[in-house]
Formats: sequence, C-alpha cells, structure tokens
Amino acid sequence: MKLMGISQIKGKLVLKSGLHIGAGDMEMRIGGLDNPVIKHPHTLEPYIPGSSLKGKVRSLLEMKSGLMLKTKGSPVSIKVLEELDGEQRQECEKILKLFGASGAESEANVKLGPSRVSFADCPLLEDWKKGALDKNLAFTEVKSENSINRITGTAEHPRFTERVPANTEFQFSVSLKQLGEEKELFDYLLLGLKLLEMDALGGSGSRGYGRVEFHFEDPDIQDAFGRLAPF
Repeated sequence: MKLMGISQIKGKLVLKSGLHIGAGDMEMRIGGLDNPVIKHPHTLEPYIPGSSLKGKVRSLLEMKSGLMLKTKGSPVSIKVLEELDGEQRQECEKILKLFGASGAESEANVKLGPSRVSFADCPLLEDWKKGALDKNLAFTEVKSENSINRITGTAEHPRFTERVPANTEFQFSVSLKQLGEEKELFDYLLLGLKLLEMDALGGSGSRGYGRVEFHFEDPDIQDAFGRLAPF
C-alpha cells in the first residue's frame, strides 16, 4: 500500500438557512443564551468544525447503505464488515476506508489501511467576512423558540438559540489520500456531500436549520456533483 498523492476538494459552503452547531458550553449565565454556537476562542467568529461535517457525511452514507439495522445505530466497524458479503460488504469497506475504524480494531484494520479522508475546519470565507463587516452585518442571530399549549394556544417554555444566519459563506476544504483505488472512494465521498446538501448539518434539521450548498473551485468536480442523483 503506497501513498500516490493527496487530492484536494476546495470551495465554499453557503448556508441556505440558519445553522446551529453547539459550543458545548453547559454553564448558564443570567441573561445568556440557552444554546450558543461554537466560535473560535480568539476571534469569536463562528466556524464549522471538520468533525461535524465528517460525522454527518459518514452517518448519511451509513444510512443509505442499509447497514444501520445491523449496527443498531452504532458506526460500522470491522466486526460488522466480517459478517457481510456482496454489495453491503462493498459499501461497508468504502465507509471504513474513507472514515476509518476504531483504534481497538487496529490489528484487523491492516488490510483496509488508514482512513483516507480529512475534513478541515471551515472558517468564514474572507471575502464574505469583509463584505459583512463593511455592511455591519452580525455573524450570528438569536432565534426564540417555544412550545405551544394545545388547549390554551399560548406559548410556553421559551428558549433562545444562537444561529449563524442564512447566506453566510464558509471556506471548505477536504483532502483524500490516494492509495490506488481512490477514484471509487472519491465518487463515494462526493455522494456523501450530496446527501448532506439534501439533508441538513448541525442541530434542529427537522425544524429547517442547517440547509447548506456546496460550490467547488474545480469546475469538473462541480459538474460531477451537479449530475449526482443518489436515489
């Protein structure tokens, strides 16, 4: 197994609706937000963690593969792979080659090799950020949500969720190690990104949050992505 090169997929990720990826701050402050978004600790600018992208793309590919019933919702593993054959085994192999397996399965993972894909954190796109600052646009918004009492029709239990607003643009970059069979894995990765564009990123996707759109620098990749029809 020899590293033949590293492919780069670059472009921008555009929000089509407000995005909430939580900061994990469990401390409540008087007058503070219930759900702040993750921000860079130095600049306090919102960004999209590469781990959020990787996790959602992987989960969507696993969902499409039909393997979730076999794993009971857990990520696919070498143990699951060894119980499969046919098309499902091929799907599982592609997922494990792209995203890797548990460190506890490292000995059994030798034949598959290292994980191929690496998602970078996505900072605000510089041109978009400059335009937003020139127009005094805020990088985040606060959305109030509540539940409705079915009898009285009144709002109850208000919560205030911070979101990155629609039309915000982020710099997007993914790298893919080439170890010989990467054309198939490259296409599979694009399929995962297409599924993400059709679904949602971050929290509260069922309420309209997290709709995104990819714009790739390479016109050939953009053309191939536009022709993808996962279903």
